[in-house]
Amino acid sequence: MSRALTFRAAATLVARREFGQRLRDRSFFISTAVTVGIIAVVALFPRFTDVGEDSFDVGLLGGDQALRSAVQQQADVAGVEVEFGDVADAEQARGAVTDGDLDAYVDGDSVYVERDLDDSLRAVLQNAYSQVQGSAALSEAGIDPEEVTAALNGATLGTVTLDPEAEERNTRGVVAFFGSMVLFGQLMGYSMWVAMGVVEEKSSRVVEVMLAAIPARALLAGKIVGIGLLGLVQLMVIGALGLALAGGLGMVTLTASMLTPVLLSLGWFVLGYAAYSCLSAAAAARISRQEELQNVTTPVTMLTMISYFASFLAFMSPDSPLVGVVSVLPPFSALVMPIRMARGDAAGWEVGLALGSMLLLIVLLVALAARIYEGAVLRMGAKVSWREALTPDRGTSTPAGK
Repeated sequence: MSRALTFRAAATLVARREFGQRLRDRSFFISTAVTVGIIAVVALFPRFTDVGEDSFDVGLLGGDQALRSAVQQQADVAGVEVEFGDVADAEQARGAVTDGDLDAYVDGDSVYVERDLDDSLRAVLQNAYSQVQGSAALSEAGIDPEEVTAALNGATLGTVTLDPEAEERNTRGVVAFFGSMVLFGQLMGYSMWVAMGVVEEKSSRVVEVMLAAIPARALLAGKIVGIGLLGLVQLMVIGALGLALAGGLGMVTLTASMLTPVLLSLGWFVLGYAAYSCLSAAAAARISRQEELQNVTTPVTMLTMISYFASFLAFMSPDSPLVGVVSVLPPFSALVMPIRMARGDAAGWEVGLALGSMLLLIVLLVALAARIYEGAVLRMGAKVSWREALTPDRGTSTPAGK
């Protein structure tokens, strides 16, 4: 007579089976490739467009080198990019503006545009023109423009940054925000995998054979752990490739601090997945058909969506009081708190409260999900109510017409 498996051995056996089975699933590799592809598109998109920076093409008639130099100087001060187009005469310049090759051209004391002149470009051209005309007026008056410029620029204000790490913290916040977007997809996808696995085993009655050898709680624990480990591995691969791509394109400097948002995403994935997968498993155990899965998991999906939108609020309005509340409130904290922690906006007590609350919720959900799973997974036919799933009478079948 073979010796019965312990809870740990049974859960480990199921976890290995789930991990290996899902790893061989083609959808795993497709989802990984799609996610990395999206990150690549987001990283490369600004390089092929003018999105995110002010860039203008300007033509200067008459070959005025002084004006060209002044425009370049003013553009550097304003933080915009100006490219100069070669135009021989007014007719050619007008055609270039009409065709969209130039944003504007300067002829004498006028700026010519097709419709509107951008405010940033207007300021650059106006300041440059005033500088050139002012220098010319000083020369005519017998005053050396360079001496005047040296006198005006002799005294400068120094800049003292009260928060020298602000730029780095903002960069970490951006990385954490994109991490939360990936985290949202991971939580949605892998908690749904748990739910689908539960329904699949129940509808095929495979679960009856498995429960004859191992406890129901061990089966549930192994399924959640095995699928979760695969999700964690995928998230690590995505994070490593994403950081390498961003670093290679010069978007971020790959320092130890840049690993912080990635590690935060991994840690909060474990916590968030534990909560959402328990909810999904408990909901899925109540039904016997895949067609009913979307209906019973809608509340879980809604919770995840609310968390997702809250992460946008945390990124756009980090000082909002609502963000502070949601970041410590489980299960929403799984997507919101990583952003605040990466930016350094979360106080120590807030982080501790968020972690403690999430862990407490996970403990309660694990106990509840295990109870519901044991009470409902062997009840075939119509959807099992929450009350029936929580009753101690397990193992009976619900008639299909009930």
